[in-house]
Amino acid sequence: MIEVICNDRLGKKVRVKCKYPSVKSCDWFSMAAKCSSTSLHSSEDTIGDLKKLIAAQTGTRYDKIVLKKWYTIFKDHVSLGDYEIHDGMNLELYYQ
Repeated sequence: MIEVICNDRLGKKVRVKCKYPSVKSCDWFSMAAKCSSTSLHSSEDTIGDLKKLIAAQTGTRYDKIVLKKWYTIFKDHVSLGDYEIHDGMNLELYYQ
């Protein structure tokens, strides 16, 4: 499990626990031959799932939540691993 911290800079700071990105069972020698790079960085949870967890904790609707990191707006269908969201990462929480 990883923990993502979302801050809206208006007084709400939410800590959300998500599933850790899944890694196929491969040894280091056969990793290049058997495992593709997408399977190593793909995650079971998507940004949409993360928004639903944040909405459950804050009491807002999940479709009104916008997650950003600097100027990057995270899309709902993309997985956490594709955006390289790791344990303890801080995200900016905005409302639409």
